[in-house]
Amino acid sequence: MDLERTAALLGVPFEEVGRVHRLAGDRPSAPLPAKAGAPAILDRLAVRPDDAAEVMAGWPDTDSPLWTPELRWLLDRSIALVLADLGGHQWLSPGPELPRERGPAWRHLYVYAYLALAGVVTRYHREHGIADAVSWTTLADLGRNLAVDRRMHGEGWPVMQSWLTLHARGGVYELGRLQHQRGDTAISLHIPDSGPMTPEAVTASLDEARAFFPRHFPDEHYTAFSCGSWLLDPQLQEYLPAESNIVRFQRRFELEPYEEQEGLDADVEVRRFVFRSLTTPLDQLPRGTLLQRAVVDHLRAGRHWYWRSGHFRFDPRAQTVT
Repeated sequence: MDLERTAALLGVPFEEVGRVHRLAGDRPSAPLPAKAGAPAILDRLAVRPDDAAEVMAGWPDTDSPLWTPELRWLLDRSIALVLADLGGHQWLSPGPELPRERGPAWRHLYVYAYLALAGVVTRYHREHGIADAVSWTTLADLGRNLAVDRRMHGEGWPVMQSWLTLHARGGVYELGRLQHQRGDTAISLHIPDSGPMTPEAVTASLDEARAFFPRHFPDEHYTAFSCGSWLLDPQLQEYLPAESNIVRFQRRFELEPYEEQEGLDADVEVRRFVFRSLTTPLDQLPRGTLLQRAVVDHLRAGRHWYWRSGHFRFDPRAQTVT
């Protein structure tokens, strides 16, 4: 494989192709599910009909003219790269961001990689005694993220393709209201866009996690729940009531000293999650909720949001309080 030519034909930096080649090497890949069964799998993964239609239109059939040799190489090696870290729990880029305007094969290459890995990771789950309901609820984050990307006109997926490798390796589990990411000594909490973040729902999710991880990963020993998010920015308390769901979520955490996160702009992340848009002018953003008004008024005042990190105790014997 001529890596320089491959990078040029893919329209991506040579260094990114070299990284895939270095990490994947000649490691084994995994096959995609049969095309005939793919619609049922996509439905189980909560992929909306419009997104599912695009995925099926770009399916990598052996005789598909949409799939160049370079694309097929990248798909195969991206699967191998992620598969090689099965059981891992750190963020992992499966490959370079592609020029997705070239069509569905380019736009959804990492979706096909995810579909190939779904069968692998569900077997990993079963080996750890994890119920199918938890497996498929967790993996259905694919549909949620594709819907976000569609709403954002393609601005969301470049971030999400790395995030979803956690699901495909058994690194994150959706337990009730929260997603819980395995770590070294802390379970990292993530908040999916799945309805109100009530204290009762958060508490139930934390209590479920306290039982889940010692049961299914007994060799891993956790001492804390942790979270890094703009949702932990204390400035939100200037705008939101003390009994709001967000402020009550903040009160669970002991905040760590502020450290700027390299490559992460909290103003951008707030806009990504609150408005699902990075390009709409501030004066055109919706103001239908207290949170939306807070974000816009804060930014229009020339102020910034900050990504804050915090933690609280993980004790399998404890029950949390709302």
